[in-house]
Amino acid sequence: MEASSSGITHGKAKVFHPEGGVDLQGYQLDMQILPDGPKSDVDFSEILNAIQEMAKDVNILFDELEAVNSPCKDDDSLLHPGNLTSTSDDASRLEAGGETVPERHKSNGLYFRDGKCRIDYILVYRKSNPQTEKREVFERNIRAEGLQMEKESSVINSDIIFVKLHAPWEVLGRYAEQMNIRMPFRRKIYYLPRRYKFMSRVDKQISRFRRWLPKKPMRLDKETLPDLEENDCYTAPFSQQRIHHFIIHNKDTFFNNATRSRIVHHILQRIKYEEGKNKIGLNRLLTNGSYEAAFPLHEGSYRSKNSIRTHGAENHRHLLYECWASWGVWYKYQPLDLVRRYFGEKIGLYFAWLGWYTGMLFPAAFIGLFVFLYGVTTLDHCQVSKEVCRATDIIMCPVCDKYCPFMRLSDSCLYAKVTHLFDNGATVFFAVFMAVWATVFLEFWKRRRAVIAYDWDLIDWEEEEEEIRPQFEAKYSKKERMNPISGKPEPYQAFTDKCSRLIVSASGIFFMICVVIAAVFGIVIYRVVTVSTFAAFKWALIRNNSQVATTGTAVCINFCIIMLLNVLYEKVALLLTNLEQPRTESEWENSFTLKMFLFQFVNLNSSTFYIAFFLGRFTGHPGAYLRLINRWRLEECHPSGCLIDLCMQMGIILPVRTQASNFLFLDYMLIQNWWTRRKVRQEHGPERKIIFPQWEKDYNLQPMNAYGLFDEYLEMILQFGFTTIFVAAFPLAPLLALLNNIIEIRLDAYKFVTQWRRPLASRAKDIGIWYGILEGIGILSVITNAFVIAITSDFIPRLVYAYKYGPCAGQGQAGQKCMVGYVNASLSVFRISDFENRSEPESDGSEFSGTPLKYCRYRDYRDPPHSLVPYGYTLQFWHVLAARLAFIIVFEHLVFCIKHLISYLIPDLPKDLRDRMRREKYLIQEMMYEAELERLQKERKERKKNGKAHHNEWP
Repeated sequence: MEASSSGITHGKAKVFHPEGGVDLQGYQLDMQILPDGPKSDVDFSEILNAIQEMAKDVNILFDELEAVNSPCKDDDSLLHPGNLTSTSDDASRLEAGGETVPERHKSNGLYFRDGKCRIDYILVYRKSNPQTEKREVFERNIRAEGLQMEKESSVINSDIIFVKLHAPWEVLGRYAEQMNIRMPFRRKIYYLPRRYKFMSRVDKQISRFRRWLPKKPMRLDKETLPDLEENDCYTAPFSQQRIHHFIIHNKDTFFNNATRSRIVHHILQRIKYEEGKNKIGLNRLLTNGSYEAAFPLHEGSYRSKNSIRTHGAENHRHLLYECWASWGVWYKYQPLDLVRRYFGEKIGLYFAWLGWYTGMLFPAAFIGLFVFLYGVTTLDHCQVSKEVCRATDIIMCPVCDKYCPFMRLSDSCLYAKVTHLFDNGATVFFAVFMAVWATVFLEFWKRRRAVIAYDWDLIDWEEEEEEIRPQFEAKYSKKERMNPISGKPEPYQAFTDKCSRLIVSASGIFFMICVVIAAVFGIVIYRVVTVSTFAAFKWALIRNNSQVATTGTAVCINFCIIMLLNVLYEKVALLLTNLEQPRTESEWENSFTLKMFLFQFVNLNSSTFYIAFFLGRFTGHPGAYLRLINRWRLEECHPSGCLIDLCMQMGIILPVRTQASNFLFLDYMLIQNWWTRRKVRQEHGPERKIIFPQWEKDYNLQPMNAYGLFDEYLEMILQFGFTTIFVAAFPLAPLLALLNNIIEIRLDAYKFVTQWRRPLASRAKDIGIWYGILEGIGILSVITNAFVIAITSDFIPRLVYAYKYGPCAGQGQAGQKCMVGYVNASLSVFRISDFENRSEPESDGSEFSGTPLKYCRYRDYRDPPHSLVPYGYTLQFWHVLAARLAFIIVFEHLVFCIKHLISYLIPDLPKDLRDRMRREKYLIQEMMYEAELERLQKERKERKKNGKAHHNEWP
C-alpha cells in the first residue's frame, strides 16, 4: 500500500472465505498523514474505531496488494520464469507437475536427490583421513539439531566425500529467532512532502526538459536487473510467535540462500565433536584436518547459452556476472543490493566503499588534470624554464666525483620544462584542494554508510559476543575468571604476560622498520655509486643523462625490493600477531591489519620520503662534500630541481605496483583453476565429457583469502596514501588511481563471482579499523604536502625572489616579468681550483670555451670564493628558509582549520534519513499499538462467548 499527501486510496481486493467462495469488496481507506506534534492534539478515537471494524479485511487487503502488486524483494521469483534456481517457481511447478521439477533439481546440483531439499551448506572430507570418530560424533549431533544430511562421493576421486546439509523450516525459524535476524513484516509507507504551487510548476518544467536529455547511461536497466532492495519493507527480529505479522509468500524463499547458509554455519559453530566444553565448532575441525573445506554453494553457473536480455537470468550468480563482473558494464553503477544479498553485508560494504572512493576520485582527477594542463599551456610563458634553456654560457659543476663532466645548464632544458608541468602556480591550490578533498571524502562516506546501514537494516545491529580463539584457550586454559558479559568462566591472560608479549611484538615491528630503512640505505648507496658509472658509460645517451638513468634504475630496483619484502612481511606479521595471543578473532584481525599496514606503508613510501625530503639536502658544497662512511659522495639533485626525481618515483611506482598486483593475482587464480581442470582431463581422458555437480565445481574453485578482504582493502588504502600524501609533486596521481579503480572493481567482481568459492555471508556495520587508518593518512597528507611545496619544490624560493630580490621587489607583484634573473640568483659560484683531489674532475672544461674553466655554478645560496667568508650562506638563504618555515606553519594551520570546519558542518546522518528513521519508529509504535489493541478485542470477544465478561473491563 502507498500513501500520498492526499491520503485517499481506492482499491479492490479479493477476499477468500474458508468455504471457498470469493467476494469482491470495495474499500475506501483514508490514510491521511498525521501532522507532527503532540499526540494530544489528534483525536484517535474515530481512527481506532474504524481500524477495529475493518482490521481483518484490511489485513487481507494488505496481504493481497503486497503479494500481487509489489512482492517483497526476498522472493527469488523475481528472476526469469525459466530460472533453474528460482525455488518459488520450481515449488509451484513441483506441486502442479509431479516429478518433472525434482528431476531438474537433481541435475543442477543444488538440491538433495529427492529434488525438494535445497543444499544450504557443503562439508568436504577424505575417507582416508584418520579423524573418523570426531566426524561421526559431529555429524550425529548435526542430525540431533534437526539438520538434514546427505553424502555424495566425488565424480573423479572416490576418496573425497561431500556432505550436503539442508535446514528445514522449523530449524531456520528457531535459529533465526535466536540470532535476531530481521525479516520484512510490513510495506513501508512513503509520503510526499507538501509542495507549493511554484515548486510544482518548476518540477514540471524540469521534467519536460529531461525528456530531451538522454537517459542516464550509468544506471542499470531495470528490466534486466530486477529491483532486489529490501528497504521498502519494515523489518523486525523474526519471532515464531508473531509469525503471522511477517510477509511470507513461500516458506522456501522467505529466508534467502545467504541467510540460510549463515544460519547453518551458526549451528555448525556450536556443535560438539567430543566431550568437553571446548570441543565444539566447525572451525576447530577445519584446523585439525577433520574436514578439508566448508562452504555454501554458488547458485548455479555464471554463464548461459541464452542471452540475459531475451531469456532473463538463470540465477543470481548469472545476474551478477552479466550486470556487475562483465567488462561490458565497466561504466555502470554497481548493483550493491544484489551484491549484499548474494555475498552478505561485509562484502557489500567493501564494494560500496570502493565505488564511493572511485566516484569521489572524479573531481580530484579533473582538478589534477587541470593543473597539469595549466602547466602545459603556460610552459611557453614560464620565465624560469626559458632562462634555463637559454643558459648556454652557465657551466654547472660535476654532480659526481672524477667521471662526471662539466655541463651546460641549458642541457637540462627538457627536465626544466617537465618540472614546470607539475610545479607551477596551481600546485599550492591543488595541495589545499586535496587535503580538503580527503576530509570531504571521509565525511560524506560516513553519511553514505549511514544510508546503507539504514537500507540494509544495520542501524540497530550489534555484533554478538565473540567466541574465544582456540589458540588462546589452549594457552591459558589453566587460569580462568568470570566473563562480565556472559557470566561464564573463561581463560584469562595475566596483565604482565600481555605486556611482555606486546613489548616483544613492538620490538619486532621496530626491527622490521629498520630492515626497510636499511633497504632504502642500500638504494641510496646504489644511487651514489652508479651515478659515476653511468657518467663514464660508453653510450652517449646514458652518459649525458646519467642522473635520470640512475633514478630510473633505482626506482625499478626499489620496486623489486618492495615486492620481495611483502612476502617476508606477511610471515613476520603472522608470527608477531600469534605471539601476542589475541583473545578473539576480531582482535587478531585488527592487530594483524595494523602490522601489515605499517610494514607495507613504510616499505612502499620510505624511498619516496627520502627523495622528497633528503635527496640533495645534506650534500654540502663543492670542495666540502658530505660523504657516506667518508667514501661515497651524497647524491645531488638534478640541475633543474629535486622535484623531477619525485615525479619519476610517483609515476613509476603508482601505476606499476597497482596493476602488477592486480593482474598477477588474477593470473595466479586463473592458472590454478586451469591446472585443476587439466588434471581432470588427463585422468579421465579428453574424449570423456564429465558433468560435475555444483558442489564439485565449487570445490575445484579457489577458496577466498584466509584474511578475508584484507588484501583488497590494503591495496586501496595504500593507493589512497599515494593519491594524497605526495599529490603536490604529482597531480596526475588521482587520475591514475581513478583509471586503476575502474579496472579494480570489475577485477574484484570477476574474482568473487567466477574464481572463488562463495564466501560465507557475514554482517558488518562499517569498514572497521580501515576508517581510522584513512583518517591518519588524511592528517599525514597535510603535513607532507606542506613540506613538499616548501622544501622540495621551488615555489617558495621563486616567491621570495619575486617580492624581495627581483625586478618587482617592493611593488607587490609576482608575475612572470618579476622572475627575470631568478636562475642566475639561485646559483652560486665555485672556484675549480678549490676541488678536493678525490672529487676533481678528469676534464678541465676546455671543450666549452677552448681554455680551462676557472669557475662553475651549483644550486645553493652561498657567497662567492673571493668574499670575506668563502662559501658562507647568503642573506637570501635565510630569507628563503624563514619563508619555508612560515609557509609550513600557515599552510598546516589553515588546512587543518578548514578540515575541522568541514567535519563540523557536515553531519554524519543526512536530515532526510534522520526524518525517515524517526517516522519509521513512530509508525512502528503505532502498528504495535494497533496489533495489541486487536489482540485485546479478540480476547474480549472470546470472553463474551464464554460468558466471562464483566462491566469494568478495559477497553
